[in-house]
Amino acid sequence: MENDAYGISRWGDGLIGVLTNGNVCLHDPLSTDGSPVDLAEVIQKLERRGIQTPVLLRVSNFLEHRIRAINEGFRKAIEQVSYQGDYRGVFPIKVNQQAHVVERVSEYGEEFYFGLEVGSKAELLIALSQNIHPQGLIICNGYKDSEFIRLALLSTKLGMRTVIVMESVRELRLIIEVSRKLGIPPTLGVRVKLANVVSGNWAATSGDRSSFGLSIAQVMEVVETLRNEDLLDCLVLQHSHLGSQVPNMVEIRKFAQEASRLFIEIAKLGANLKFLDLGGGLGVDYTGENSSSANSINYSLEEYCYSLVETVGFEMNDAGVCHPCIVTESGRACVAQSSMLIFSVLESTSYERDEIVLAEKDDHPLLRSLIEISDSLERESLLESLNEATYYRDELRALFRRGRLSLPVLARAERAHQKTLGQIRKMMDDLDEMEWSDELNLRVQGMADIYHCNFSLFQSLPDVWAIDQLHPIIPITRLHEKPDRNAVLCDVTCDSDGRIDRFVVADGVADCLPLHSLNEDEEYYLGAFFVGAYQETLGDLHNLFGDTNVVTIRLKDSGDFDILDEVEGDTVSQVLSYVEYEPKRLLERFKARAEDAVKEHGATLDELKELVSTYRESLQGYTYYESD
Repeated sequence: MENDAYGISRWGDGLIGVLTNGNVCLHDPLSTDGSPVDLAEVIQKLERRGIQTPVLLRVSNFLEHRIRAINEGFRKAIEQVSYQGDYRGVFPIKVNQQAHVVERVSEYGEEFYFGLEVGSKAELLIALSQNIHPQGLIICNGYKDSEFIRLALLSTKLGMRTVIVMESVRELRLIIEVSRKLGIPPTLGVRVKLANVVSGNWAATSGDRSSFGLSIAQVMEVVETLRNEDLLDCLVLQHSHLGSQVPNMVEIRKFAQEASRLFIEIAKLGANLKFLDLGGGLGVDYTGENSSSANSINYSLEEYCYSLVETVGFEMNDAGVCHPCIVTESGRACVAQSSMLIFSVLESTSYERDEIVLAEKDDHPLLRSLIEISDSLERESLLESLNEATYYRDELRALFRRGRLSLPVLARAERAHQKTLGQIRKMMDDLDEMEWSDELNLRVQGMADIYHCNFSLFQSLPDVWAIDQLHPIIPITRLHEKPDRNAVLCDVTCDSDGRIDRFVVADGVADCLPLHSLNEDEEYYLGAFFVGAYQETLGDLHNLFGDTNVVTIRLKDSGDFDILDEVEGDTVSQVLSYVEYEPKRLLERFKARAEDAVKEHGATLDELKELVSTYRESLQGYTYYESD
């Protein structure tokens, strides 16, 4: 039976479940009759193919489902409110630039005229190479040089609907110059800063403080310049960006209303506006709390679509303006749920022990008092006993620092203290939570185990470190067992920030994660879910840990899966080349040094051979911990 200590039923969105054997399973949202796929079996089969963890697992069914759901959500909303315009979605490449992701977004989105949003020349080159439907849009945001503009203009000759969104008045002058040299009229958009400020992690860059776009005064200057250059008909799109992971539906409605009013006024000035681009903002409920908070949202996808369509339609009707085609740039909402990071726990460090520590005749009185506490614990005075144990332990540490206590004695004191902690924890498990004092709970929670895990936070989950992003993290096996440990997670980097100490649990967010005691000779895997947005793009090479292995799978109704793509993670050699080392040269230098060792330090030729062989193999090995 499922143990929902992790709140899977709230945040899993029907994609993630638990089998009767306690293993996490994946449900195909595109099939009503398909059997769930055992995630532990997926990992086992990948390992038999030589694909080791950590591995980033992409599920193509999840990606296709989200693209369909967004487009169907807008289609239904358009029908419900009798909206007279269309909907066009575009995927911002910056959210996940990986080839297999962008290619599948284009593939699954083609029937919906789904397009792409780009913010650089490199991203434009990617977009122009994709199989986008002729009705799909390529939205060009960000600052652009003449080469960027020239490429965008020329692409329209291939039948592509490439829209150049103006970010500044200076940029407009450059667009006009390049357009006239080529003799190609531009298809233009204008990005407008709105007054509305949103909550969430990106509140500081919304409203007037937005990093991109034109003020109202600058919009007027652009309109007049286009009119004077006889190019006002080329202005077909208005763009505004609310932000990322916007948690509150009220803010989204206000944003859509303000954007609509601007659209109406710019259209009245003679612009040939056809598209209202409302940017990104559609969030993901990472915690399942359905709340207006940084890692949650207080609305559904259906409510989001309906609210935008209804608001835009009402404002256009009120002004007597034709309904524009609504455009959104949902990136996170498209891809976040489609990827998960699977990694193993290497070992654990516990603050508590079960071993018996006996008092000895010549023990220091403080040590004797510390040992005696564990024999006199009572449920009514656990906090007092914890205070006493901590006091005696700290006093004995002070004696050691002054040279008045030996290391073996201090070690016995530490073990006695840990034993007392373990007993207090067990007694708390038998108590109702209402019987815990807040301080006792806080003290014990702060002494959580450390589970050392085979991944790099900075490479695979950078937003956890950078902006305190929450991703649901759960064991992928043993969920039919009650967790008996509380832990924080540490990665394999040599950095104190390589640590996760905020987690999604059944009743919200906690400072430690319920986990199971590790069994010898049995791998214990954890999965970090909904990591498809930004994490691959933002990852760095801290301690030279590179990209993980990446596998894309397709769930089958039979409960099995097909491997669609497989990308090997970075080798040590590849990572070294990224930071300007030449692996071949490193090997040559090491061989020379090893040969000197034979001459100067008496190393044997067999040892030389072993040294060089090990060095060469290490260059070609995975950057992460490799199992034998």
